[in-house]
Amino acid sequence: MVVVTTPRLLLRRLEDRDAGFLVELLNDPAFIRFIADRGVRTDQDAREYLSDGPYASYARYGFGLCCVCLRDSGVPIGICGFLKRAELDDADIGFALLPRYCARGYAFEVASALLRDARALFALTRVLAITNPDNASSIKLLDRLGFSCDKRISVPWSSQELLLFSCAV
Repeated sequence: MVVVTTPRLLLRRLEDRDAGFLVELLNDPAFIRFIADRGVRTDQDAREYLSDGPYASYARYGFGLCCVCLRDSGVPIGICGFLKRAELDDADIGFALLPRYCARGYAFEVASALLRDARALFALTRVLAITNPDNASSIKLLDRLGFSCDKRISVPWSSQELLLFSCAV
């Protein structure tokens, strides 16, 4: 199911066929450093990750992390979407791209399209974002997307404080 499209990209729900792509993305050193080590090492691990994460989120909230694909070829290049975490009052946006697709404007393109349609698609009026304070590229992207940094927060899944951003949509 396609969620949003842009001139160069399409954002669709993740599927079992994305298992190999997810193994590559979730084991990228930058993903592990700035987001987390999800322990996804095999296609089977990826299918379990999909079932417990994105698929469960789609069923419960109507949204979740989705696959960012090149529009012309359908090649998966990253993930982007909304997550609802018990520790946060509102949904937060998450994004990650394979390194070879970074610094081309893709993350801004897909995230801005998703934020533009957040109210109509998912009835969201405010979106949060959390990031590692050392992740300068994510902080720069969030600033460019119109987010403002509210405060530092502690969450159970991270050993360090994270920056909490917010944006009205």
